[in-house]
Amino acid sequence: MMVNPSNAPPGMVWISGGEFTMGGPSAGPVAELQAQLKSGEPVCNGLMNGFNDCEPAHRVRVDGFWMDVTEVTNEEFERFARETRYVTVAERKLDPAQFPNAKPELLVPGSVVYSPPDGPVDLDDFTQWWRYVPGANWRHPTGKESSIDGRGNFPVVHVAYEDAEAYARWAGKRLPTEAEWEFAARGGLSGKAYAWGDQLKPNGRWQCNAYQGRFPDADTAEDGFRGLAPVRQYSPNGYGLFDMAGNVWEWCSDWYRPDYYAAQAAMGLSVNPRGPGESFDPEEPGIPKRVQRGGSFLCSNHYCARYLIGTRGKGAVDTGSSHVGFRCVRQQNK
Repeated sequence: MMVNPSNAPPGMVWISGGEFTMGGPSAGPVAELQAQLKSGEPVCNGLMNGFNDCEPAHRVRVDGFWMDVTEVTNEEFERFARETRYVTVAERKLDPAQFPNAKPELLVPGSVVYSPPDGPVDLDDFTQWWRYVPGANWRHPTGKESSIDGRGNFPVVHVAYEDAEAYARWAGKRLPTEAEWEFAARGGLSGKAYAWGDQLKPNGRWQCNAYQGRFPDADTAEDGFRGLAPVRQYSPNGYGLFDMAGNVWEWCSDWYRPDYYAAQAAMGLSVNPRGPGESFDPEEPGIPKRVQRGGSFLCSNHYCARYLIGTRGKGAVDTGSSHVGFRCVRQQNK
């Protein structure tokens, strides 16, 4: 289909679609991570096993679509909330029946906030750096005393899946499928480790907002930012998209299953895949989850490393946090 870029919806670029190899983290960076494990460096034990759900690599074809150039910002989300009077999940009262074991003082609106510990901790215990903060939401990212004043160009965070969907519908868009997201993130580069090529730091420079230093208590901000960064701080990929790695995780429309790629590979070429029919995460059976992609400002080579382009994340649909956001896509009008 021929598309005139001059007719692009505001803030979006046309992704022409095509066929590509999806999933499978690049061998070079994975070998480096394996060497870290053998060296005795502090590394999350689940780091390498966490790549199992993005294998095997398989062939996929997607049709063309428009995609937001950046993650949805506080300014954009604020307009949506103002015009629709939308109340996000993090701003709503909690039903005690849904949380029978929760402490009463925590049964108040709030969200999960990254809270760095005072020193080194067990990297396999994420509760050491995450805590539920009453009053935290997209308007108050770190708690009720915080604000997004002056942060209109930062990605909106603390959005649960239904919040992201609600925004997308209001904007006349939708959330991307996981296949669309990865095709767009690759920016036309085939088989590369990152959205910008094969080197994590070409010419010694970081290309995304990630975590440097000793995770999770000593971020050196070598990339220029400690914590969340405004959008458009690094070079765009080959399709003109910013922050397809790092900064905030991005919701995709697919249900999460760790065995989904194996099923797709067995089918041969997959055309416009929409994900499995239902969610299943063996680590937390019974909790519905959707795919998240791209990693966040908390990804490091000691924990997560999901700035690797073919890797995956997941999130409970009723939960947001201080490092999860989203961007939208739109189909071409026929």
